Amino acid sequence: MGLDLDNTNGRTPLEEEEKEGLLLKSISTRGELDEFEQLNIEKAVAWSLGRKFTRETILTEDFVKDLHRRMYSEVWKWAGEFRTTNKNIGADKHEIGIELKKLLDDVSFWIENTSFPADEIAIRFSHRIVSIHCFSNGNGRHSRLIADIIVSRVLDRSVFSWGSANLTSRGDARAAYLAAIHEADQGNITPLIAFARS
Repeated sequence: MGLDLDNTNGRTPLEEEEKEGLLLKSISTRGELDEFEQLNIEKAVAWSLGRKFTRETILTEDFVKDLHRRMYSEVWKWAGEFRTTNKNIGADKHEIGIELKKLLDDVSFWIENTSFPADEIAIRFSHRIVSIHCFSNGNGRHSRLIADIIVSRVLDRSVFSWGSANLTSRGDARAAYLAAIHEADQGNITPLIAFARS
């Protein structure tokens, strides 16, 4: 396959077997891939807007997987399936389900006990699910959409603006987003919350 999906601009590289899961064999550039993924993601966003969800529905492994499947099923054969290879970031492939369960339980506790403000709960969820890195591709976009669903459907706030920019393309917004994630990795979640509302 002529498609170069190596790590560029903060993206996680795909293994050859993962690249073989590409359903659209005519794609030859990262830009074309991003475009087809975005079309699929827009359908998932429309689906999420047309549904009523409860906290009990959203905070499940099934929902996490189903949302990823809806975001990428027209592009990747393995959409909605936990990754089967280890990456340079993320939980060990055998620990993904365990780490996700811990996160879902933690978020339920935070919500029930108002442990953090609403935005912070959703952003802590987003940051931590990215650090688990459940899927071979699309973890950042998946984490942002599910954070939007949590903050709007469970916590009754408006969805995030995420810098009002395309975060898959190189530029100032992506650089600011990656810097805010790095700060969150160091234990300072405030810049990521501020970026999500910018």
